[in-house]
Amino acid sequence: MRLCVAGAYGAFGIKHLDALAAIDGIEVTSIMAPDADKLEAFAKERGIAHYATTLEECIARDDVDAVILATPTQLHAEQAIACMRAGKPVLVEIPMADSLEDSKEIVRVQKETGVLCMAGQVRRFNPSHQWIHNKVKAGELKIQQMDVQTYFFRRSNINAKGEARSWTDHLLWHHACHTVDLFQYQTGEVASEAFGLEGPHHPELGIAMDMAIGMKTPSGAICTLSLSFNNDGPLGTFFRYICDNGTYIARYDDLYDGNENPIDLSGVAVSNNGIELIDREFIAAITEGREPNGSAIEVLGAMQTLDRIEKCFK
Repeated sequence: MRLCVAGAYGAFGIKHLDALAAIDGIEVTSIMAPDADKLEAFAKERGIAHYATTLEECIARDDVDAVILATPTQLHAEQAIACMRAGKPVLVEIPMADSLEDSKEIVRVQKETGVLCMAGQVRRFNPSHQWIHNKVKAGELKIQQMDVQTYFFRRSNINAKGEARSWTDHLLWHHACHTVDLFQYQTGEVASEAFGLEGPHHPELGIAMDMAIGMKTPSGAICTLSLSFNNDGPLGTFFRYICDNGTYIARYDDLYDGNENPIDLSGVAVSNNGIELIDREFIAAITEGREPNGSAIEVLGAMQTLDRIEKCFK
């Protein structure tokens, strides 16, 4: 399969390129990014023949079978729709859109075109969360509470590589999207109650720098989520699963019990890299002609919950 990666030299574009290099039978034939000089140098470094500053040029090519979008959030909906209308299956990095309206339009176009569209909900694929999911499905665990912390130190407009960003990130529509989707995926329920609180907005960025979110499922499981761009300390997202049969702490692809003893995740998946695993699912779903885990329509429930939470801020 021949892929285009858009947003190629950004933090997550690079993660996807590295992940795709580990998958047999995959060739990246085209990359896209806005800076022509930087893109040319990057393409030569990576040995990628075609590069362009517009997505339209890339998806018009016959040697592009599918697309991974690792572009700014505000472009996701428009670009995902363009890919589907061009007949190219598309994996949209999280979030698939930054509004419920745009998310619904993505799902509508997916149904209209019949072209695969997958949202980049990588937490579904991290081996740590897969281990929990498998135990829940087997009836060995019942989640009573998920306590989650998403903490970064971003008081200026920079990305995960510490570089200046051309767009503004968002605690709710990006970072909370991970946990909202994961909570509903792990419990198998849509939150029946959801609320949010936000702290003061940054005077220049115009976004809330601190946020608290609470959710509850019809069966009684709850989720408490704290998010901050003001945290000067350990960075990242940390999940505590409080279950009827143990407590577990997930840190990206690693898992520990409540007493910080590591849990062996060998055999959970073919890789311990969540990005590689989500890319493998995308490719497998295209090859097998099936809906992927994390399809746009599956993730729409999370976007609806995020919309409900956002209304609490107004």
